[in-house]
Amino acid sequence: MKKEKKKGLSNFAWYFLGIIVLSYLILLLLHSHLFLQCIIFSAHLLIKLVAVFILVFVLMTLANYFITKQFITRHLQTPGIKKWLFAVIGGIISTGPIYLWYPLLKDLRDKGLGYGYLATFLYNRAIKIPLLPLAILYFGLKYIALLTLLMIIVSIIQGILINKFVPLKQ
Repeated sequence: MKKEKKKGLSNFAWYFLGIIVLSYLILLLLHSHLFLQCIIFSAHLLIKLVAVFILVFVLMTLANYFITKQFITRHLQTPGIKKWLFAVIGGIISTGPIYLWYPLLKDLRDKGLGYGYLATFLYNRAIKIPLLPLAILYFGLKYIALLTLLMIIVSIIQGILINKFVPLKQ
């Protein structure tokens, strides 16, 4: 029996690329000055994005190499303000699908880590280091810095409230 070739996104991607190339060729023939402006704009944007992608790759490589689950577990068991700090930092630098973190978080909860710290960790997963340079490029440093700071502060407030209203059962 002959295997049928799957038609789907890959064919669509080729058609889309063809349409874009054809559009640029028509633009070149009809309005060459607009074509040059588009090419210059695209080149500048590509240069900016390549720099951001290199920075993101370096940051992700360093985070994945130096920060392990054991590192996070060890530091979330320290007392005081350090525990909040590591819950925030751990959430920010955590990578991968969230469901892979659930067994570790359950283990930490079973070892006595309060629900508030877990909530703070989960809340700060929304802050993604690899996305920050691109977000800064699009929205500006001031906005992203303020947004990130507010997310961290609110995550700690949320964690404190959860620890107060949902005590850990021993």
